[in-house]
Amino acid sequence: MKAVVCEEFGPPEKLVVKEVPDPVPGEGQVLIEVKAAGVNFPDVLVIQDLYQFKPGLPFTPGSEVAGLVKALGSGVKGVKVGDRVLASTPWSGFAELALADASRLIHLPDSVSFEMAGGFWTTYGTSYNALKERAHLKEGQTLLVLGAAGGVGVAAIDIGKAMGARVIAAASSEEKIAVAKQVGADEGIVYPTGELSREQQKAFSDQIKELTGGEGVDVIYDPVGGDYAEPALRAIAWDGTYLVVGFAAGPIPRIPLNLPLLKQCQISGVFYGAFAGRFPEANAKNTAELVGMMAEGRIKPLVTKTYPLEDAAQALTDMMNRKVTGSVVLVTD
Repeated sequence: MKAVVCEEFGPPEKLVVKEVPDPVPGEGQVLIEVKAAGVNFPDVLVIQDLYQFKPGLPFTPGSEVAGLVKALGSGVKGVKVGDRVLASTPWSGFAELALADASRLIHLPDSVSFEMAGGFWTTYGTSYNALKERAHLKEGQTLLVLGAAGGVGVAAIDIGKAMGARVIAAASSEEKIAVAKQVGADEGIVYPTGELSREQQKAFSDQIKELTGGEGVDVIYDPVGGDYAEPALRAIAWDGTYLVVGFAAGPIPRIPLNLPLLKQCQISGVFYGAFAGRFPEANAKNTAELVGMMAEGRIKPLVTKTYPLEDAAQALTDMMNRKVTGSVVLVTD
């Protein structure tokens, strides 16, 4: 089979696409004929040895796939050859064939395309875990999403609207705000890029407060970090929840701890991969709920671009350079 292989840690251009032996499913595993594989920001980190999980070299990146069941390992029940599925694969997804544990596999309704499902598990799983399990988002609350046009940002907007929230999107350009509003955001804020001055940080906080009548936002979803974290936190509502999702801006922010004291708010970490590993049954339930919402049309993952498997390095480079909006996937056909 053809696969994308990381033979040495480094930037995307070091990846190679080559023929490798077909994998064979072991006990409890399923072999999937990959139709689409999601490209996510953690993939950019994994290939550079910058992520929390560290595979041994060589390895094939890619943490989620959608496709057809091709073969079953011993002891697998509830699935048969030919079934349409999506699956979580800690790595190995960027290939024509991929192995997945049967416990990390969900049946895919006929109404959902492989491309839509391929870029779904990580972004929507992360955002649902954050909004449901960590923030306990309620109907009628206000949700602020930073990095609103990226994969997890778009997912947070989509899920937030499905859960009945009013959503304020924050992003670095009017074009990205337009993407966020396409998904359902009610309001948009364009924030400046680069290192922010104190005046720019205050202006960002003031914009958030103005859109909430001075009350602040109930839930902040932050996959960006950097200079945007503190001004966003300053605009949180009393007893609100600040979700730490990631640090796409680069620097890990230092938060003055008087801020959560003054607002009696919670700063809550979101580590979806660890949650899925520690609580597989809860994660499977959440994923099944999301797939049901997708089949019913309550959420609609936005796939903005597909790349052939051979262009995996370009897809990851675009992701690294923040040129990606919504979800992007590699396709094998």
